[in-house]
Amino acid sequence: MSFEQSFLKEIKARFLGYKKLAEDSLNQLKNDDFHFKPSSESNSIAIIIQHMVGNMKSRFTNFLTEDGEKIWRDRDTEFENKNWSKEDLIIYWNEGWDCLINAMFELNEKNIQQKVVIRSEPITVSDALLRQLSHYSYHIGQIITLSIIIKNKDWKTLSIPKGKSNEYNQQKMK
Repeated sequence: MSFEQSFLKEIKARFLGYKKLAEDSLNQLKNDDFHFKPSSESNSIAIIIQHMVGNMKSRFTNFLTEDGEKIWRDRDTEFENKNWSKEDLIIYWNEGWDCLINAMFELNEKNIQQKVVIRSEPITVSDALLRQLSHYSYHIGQIITLSIIIKNKDWKTLSIPKGKSNEYNQQKMK
């Protein structure tokens, strides 16, 4: 397997891994939880989803052939509360991820070093993917942190439970 093939396989897995972490968090929430803001300057989970999807649709629609900042994107409205239900937000979330995943299927070892443009800046496909992976993991961390705050003692951990590291490691090393 070439380096390019390996990179594509691994970055797809990372995107999907972060998507699953977010969804495991979102599945623990009720409708109103999506609109919780710990302060007036904070974003709710709903707003983070709106922003991420707006970004995904803009960046990954015609990913290889058009600037990733589309003229039809209205980024500022992504940060306005639309009072969407949990169900509508999940549908919207999946639209963004479908756009990203479909664009990933167009990629191969021949076009991974091709130049794409984001806000008039030419960068390689591989750099654009790393840039977006970093951006989405940042926001997914926010979603998870807000979810932990909301759920408090009812939170079901997404990784190794506190105080269970040794037990986990022993299971993994068998």
